[in-house]
Amino acid sequence: MTTPRPIADLSADEARRIALRAQGFLGAPDRRSGVRGILRHLGAIQLDTISVLARSHELVPYARLGAVGRKTVEDAYWQDTHSFEYWSHAACILPIEEWPHFAFRRRAYRNRPHWNHDLPDGAYDQVIKQIRSEGPLTATELGGAKRTSDWWDWSGSKVAVERALMYGEVVCVERRGWKRLYDLAERAVPKELLHDELDDTECLRRLVRLAGRSLGVGTRADIADYHRLKGEQVDAVIAESGLVPVSVEGWGKPAWADPAALETPPRGRHRTTLLSPFDSLIWERARTERIFGFTHRLEAYVPKQKRVYGYFAMPVLAGGRLVGRVDPAREGRTLVAKQVMLDGPKAVPAVAQALAEAATWVDCTTVRVERVDASDLREPLTKELAGLLG
Repeated sequence: MTTPRPIADLSADEARRIALRAQGFLGAPDRRSGVRGILRHLGAIQLDTISVLARSHELVPYARLGAVGRKTVEDAYWQDTHSFEYWSHAACILPIEEWPHFAFRRRAYRNRPHWNHDLPDGAYDQVIKQIRSEGPLTATELGGAKRTSDWWDWSGSKVAVERALMYGEVVCVERRGWKRLYDLAERAVPKELLHDELDDTECLRRLVRLAGRSLGVGTRADIADYHRLKGEQVDAVIAESGLVPVSVEGWGKPAWADPAALETPPRGRHRTTLLSPFDSLIWERARTERIFGFTHRLEAYVPKQKRVYGYFAMPVLAGGRLVGRVDPAREGRTLVAKQVMLDGPKAVPAVAQALAEAATWVDCTTVRVERVDASDLREPLTKELAGLLG
């Protein structure tokens, strides 16, 4: 692919601020549109099983809006079929209006020759029949999710319903106790959206455009990663996506930007908050290092003795920078900062503010700081927290 000539040269700081605004962290939040507005703005909110302070899909709107009620978050996602769950960056909540644009992925699954799980004869038809007559249903209600206690040893009905989810014949309409609740797509998806009429090119063009809008500015790899597209898929449509070529100081690779993001300089109030490691601002490590100079790795699946940052270390955003990280836990109504890493003494007030607000959100009345990597900062951080929590 021939790289077009950039229409603008951005400094590293300008690119960082554009990215922050695009992700909802710079400027006044749109509280009127609330959680649903966040979902539409980001285009995808990643799901994950880990719950420390809260699950990641709850932490994402919290990070942008502040202490929005957790039931409010769930209702915003699932009531009135506002969203659906599907494979995007990973398992993600997606705006329901994007259903037609994932037709390319549904077709790819239908044409997939090999699967990790064998589909027993008759299981698929039986699952569809049962959901049609009794649904919506969880995998347990369909006959059990697993054959044995092994996590990946799925039952025949679980294999069948997950295959139907990938094909688009059923849709996850809610998470109930973290279990997917499946219904027929023909019942759950609004009639005007329930089609696979768009060809692959049109689907990809839309998703590349959405990724560029949600990122503000990004490289080919950034844009591809947002909805887990292939590089060549991005190359095939980016010229017609509406994104414009730019160069960014220090990036070393061509980049594309949302033209609307270039129209006005990004200004406004910065948010101070803890970030889920699965937040789309930082979910791609190479981009996070390039934009923020901050190396981060989720260590939940790393053996305990090999962890550097902690089980679920959450970066702290303040002033448009990543100024530290906290590995949190909860004991009753105490938020425990098991391990804190600070980018120097100036980060203390911001980290304290982020911890205090998070504690209030999850109904904790106190914060206990256990370990601070710079031990001389533990006492200032504790004092700052005491002043904020009273």
